[in-house]
Amino acid sequence: MNLDELTAIDVHTHAEVSAKGGTSLSAELDGAAGAYFKAEHRHPTLPEIAAYYRERRMACVVFTVDAESATGTPPVPNEEIAEAAAENPDVIIPFAGVDPYKGRAAVRQLRRLFGEFGVKGVKFHPNLQAFHPNDRMAYPLYEAIEEAGAIAVFHTGQTGIGAGAPGGGGIRLKYSDPMDVDDVAADFPGMRIILAHPSFPWQDEALAVATHKPQVYIDLSGWSPKYFPPVLVRYANSLLKDKVLFGSDYPLLSPDRWLADFAKLPIKDEVRPKILKENAAALLGLTDR
Repeated sequence: MNLDELTAIDVHTHAEVSAKGGTSLSAELDGAAGAYFKAEHRHPTLPEIAAYYRERRMACVVFTVDAESATGTPPVPNEEIAEAAAENPDVIIPFAGVDPYKGRAAVRQLRRLFGEFGVKGVKFHPNLQAFHPNDRMAYPLYEAIEEAGAIAVFHTGQTGIGAGAPGGGGIRLKYSDPMDVDDVAADFPGMRIILAHPSFPWQDEALAVATHKPQVYIDLSGWSPKYFPPVLVRYANSLLKDKVLFGSDYPLLSPDRWLADFAKLPIKDEVRPKILKENAAALLGLTDR
């Protein structure tokens, strides 16, 4: 991966369909998410994701979400993502999704993905997976992540998955309070953490956690920047200028739309490249910084 040639690093990209055609969400949840985001690009394959980002001279972190225990729907296989990254090392950075309810099997899976496939991090979606991040059942997973020097990504705040469906598709928002992740950050100080998305309605809590815990970062995915609360922009320009990351949520939100709206934000000239590329490059170990 030639960092100098990249215009940006998108740290939040979803693999939604496997090579065999299976999707990672049920038809109800998938339809609700697509309607919520008014998504234009749905269910690209992994080769299509690679081509899409290569055309834009961007790298992307790609992952699936394994919520099979809660939803009954199997995820896109992590191995497919890792293999796509091996075939497209100039653009794809592989992360994994594991189901915390799968216990020791999930821990074994993670260790294999780290050791054999070079996976760099893990995505958790507490709403979809129906667990509080500070639930001790997940701690063996965090131990494996910390031991591998990998990164944990936690969805925080409201989710578009299930939004508008009857009863929100059964998805409960209570699981995505970033204060739950504060406990995890305190108990695993060697594990780097990304709080995904502007964390409505807990934006202040997310900023407090990222300010207080040195290993906690915030990605800006899932929202058009024109909707960012002013306090988030203020912290991105100051106290958290080295810890805020560009993420789109592709294919639900395209990087093209995100970047066009981000260009209109009052972000300092010296901070803009940090958010778009430099902070992620340092966090992912792509630079010596």
